[in-house]
Amino acid sequence: MTVHNTAAETALVLVQQLWVGGVRDVVLAPGSRSAPLALVLDAADTAGDLRLHVRVDERSAGFLALGVATGSRRPVAVVTTSGTAVGNLLPAVMEAHHSARPLIVVSADRPDRLRGSGANQTTEQAGLFGVFAACHDLAPAATPGELAAAAAAACSAPGPTQLNLQLDGDLLPIERDASRWWQRPAPAATPAEASARSTVSPDAGDGPETLTPGPRTVVVAGDDAGPAARLLAEAGNWPLFAEPTSGARIGRQALRTYRLLLGTALRARIERVVVIGHPTLSRFVTALICDPSIEVLSVRGPAGVATDPGRVARVLESVPRVTSRDGEEWFGAWRDADGQLSAIIDEAVAAQPLSPLAVAAVVGRAVAADTTLVVGSSNPVRDLDVMSAPWPAHQHRFVVGNRGLAGIDGMVSTAAGVALGRSHAARSIAFIGDLTFLHDTNGLLIGPFERRPSLTVVVLNDDGGAIFATLEQGGDRYSHAFERVFATPHGTDLKALCAAHHTAYERVTDLDRLVAALNEAPRGIRVLEVPVSRADRRAEATWLRDLAQQVVPHRRPDD
Repeated sequence: MTVHNTAAETALVLVQQLWVGGVRDVVLAPGSRSAPLALVLDAADTAGDLRLHVRVDERSAGFLALGVATGSRRPVAVVTTSGTAVGNLLPAVMEAHHSARPLIVVSADRPDRLRGSGANQTTEQAGLFGVFAACHDLAPAATPGELAAAAAAACSAPGPTQLNLQLDGDLLPIERDASRWWQRPAPAATPAEASARSTVSPDAGDGPETLTPGPRTVVVAGDDAGPAARLLAEAGNWPLFAEPTSGARIGRQALRTYRLLLGTALRARIERVVVIGHPTLSRFVTALICDPSIEVLSVRGPAGVATDPGRVARVLESVPRVTSRDGEEWFGAWRDADGQLSAIIDEAVAAQPLSPLAVAAVVGRAVAADTTLVVGSSNPVRDLDVMSAPWPAHQHRFVVGNRGLAGIDGMVSTAAGVALGRSHAARSIAFIGDLTFLHDTNGLLIGPFERRPSLTVVVLNDDGGAIFATLEQGGDRYSHAFERVFATPHGTDLKALCAAHHTAYERVTDLDRLVAALNEAPRGIRVLEVPVSRADRRAEATWLRDLAQQVVPHRRPDD
């Protein structure tokens, strides 16, 4: 089959090879130079072979693709035109790099002879992402074999890849019959199904190390640790410090208030820590895994990095095994303290009016079996970490966030993408702060021809950046500048903003209504704005630390 045009033929072959490599979703930000790609993708979508998602903002498009890749566990492509359009993808590419998500950037480009000539919308976009993404700069005369090799490499990569496609001459196919612009290729001998990230398993790598019982051990499960962390903690009968997005916050060993308990005398008794995944939520955890006085073992993740900010860990290529379980004394001390502290916090929060911690507790309980939760950075994920009890074993839940760089960029689009990638889920929820929401309101900009995810977005609105109140800059010394340069109040009318985007909206000021709303299954995107105060955030953090000290009285380090 031919479409009688070199640029169009090149676009067709590349999209076909992406399909062979396992790509089933493509996000397109329209432009002129990418026109042949757009027409091929539209034809493939019409044929039912690909799902095309069109967005007008490249930054949102990049995060939408990232979310679909996260939810579907498949490689996903995002297509842009030339020039600054490509640069707008950098935040999503950086997140994909640090979280090892299979994002494929297909950047349409002018032919290389125009680089440095001052030609319109021509820049050095090949390799624009530097260390964050490998680049295949594909010349106009690239052969089908070269296009196939580049697509195969991109689809199998454990992170982002740029396919920079130089298109020359006439861009549009001459063939009038649009259905002939696309033909499903023959599948590969071994179909390249989702090359999406594989979480580390207990048997990964060659010859896992065997740990002997004895040293008082804890397992830290950071972002994307997967079930291996839980299985290791269960095998050793060790406390499990599992972040909400770890995929391991399940079962008997997982502790809800571990971050607070690390501020007590229990912390001094730890002799060994095994780090799996990418922990990011707590300075107490960071201090623990940077402590040169204890044995730190860090397992290398899918991105090839072992989390070791203190440069003190011994890096393992796979999750270790254990020979036998430790007794109950060590784990029992943590379990009992966790139970007592959790009960005290719950009783106190229940007596308060609507508060951020109470909202997080409701969101955590709403994550029932076969639920998808996308949680934003800053306070929402930390509140959820303190308030959400570990989920029961043997019930699948999918809790994710952009924790590779822990930024607030693109979270509305990411959540929409995750929901689209997991359309089979019983329910999809996003839990984010107001600044995170405002940072990506273009995630609500969805055209009338596009698939809309079924997604409830809970916006915890405290009119600014409350997380800074809990950090050093939130102290009295900097109070003269805090509101302007850290808290950044905005006073935005979220109802009006949602109305402008034809997005369903509800202001929720009652916890019972929030519970009921989260049990509903909306069609399309719905925003639930929950207004709270950030006035007491710093005092709240101090209160939580003091409660932990009351539960675990001071002991000598050798007790």
